[in-house]
Amino acid sequence: MSGGRDAVLGRIRKGLGRTGPVDGDQRAALDARLQKHARGIIPERTARDRGGLADLFVEMAEGVQTSVARVASPAGAPAALAEYLAQHNLGSDIRMAPDEKLNDIPWQDRPTLSITRGRSDGNDEVGVTAAFSAVAETGTLMLHSGPSSPTTLNFLPDNHVVVLRASEIVRAYEDGWDLLRAKGKMPRAVNFVTGPSRSGDIEQTLMLGAHGPRRLHIILIEDENG
Repeated sequence: MSGGRDAVLGRIRKGLGRTGPVDGDQRAALDARLQKHARGIIPERTARDRGGLADLFVEMAEGVQTSVARVASPAGAPAALAEYLAQHNLGSDIRMAPDEKLNDIPWQDRPTLSITRGRSDGNDEVGVTAAFSAVAETGTLMLHSGPSSPTTLNFLPDNHVVVLRASEIVRAYEDGWDLLRAKGKMPRAVNFVTGPSRSGDIEQTLMLGAHGPRRLHIILIEDENG
């Protein structure tokens, strides 16, 4: 171990009131804490039924420059995507995640859409992905990496379109983590996305698209609002 690392770890131990490496009792206490998955304070505004959570999610998402189209069923998603493209004068070439969650959507109903599937190489104008979950508390999308959900589609295209089911919206971040743990295996990366990429570093002027997509659009399928 390098001298610099020793010094850093020594200062951390001193701040925690320890004189050496973690002993058996301390390790047991740390393991118990990690297994407990303690929950933070969850805002009362999230105490809603599923339909109310969808409404709250949309309210919070639109408050951070995210556009949302609500459709009654998967059949409405192709028209919602085509409308978004027309609204922003975008081409019909779409790079879509090879995610089975998108397979029940009849994209062929819009033959003008030219859809290819796979990861983005940075030259795609529009990327379409499915969400793993979404957090009503802050209007945040929860996306994870994997063979069917390449992270490049989340950040490289200038326009990121996310298909979200109302049944996938949870109250708080803790609920999203619970769903992910229930899958049994954690992905390499979990991305929480709240609105399009932005920065205020240049003269404190808000710039969209500074570090990723300039636009974030959600197609929300109202599948289970009861």
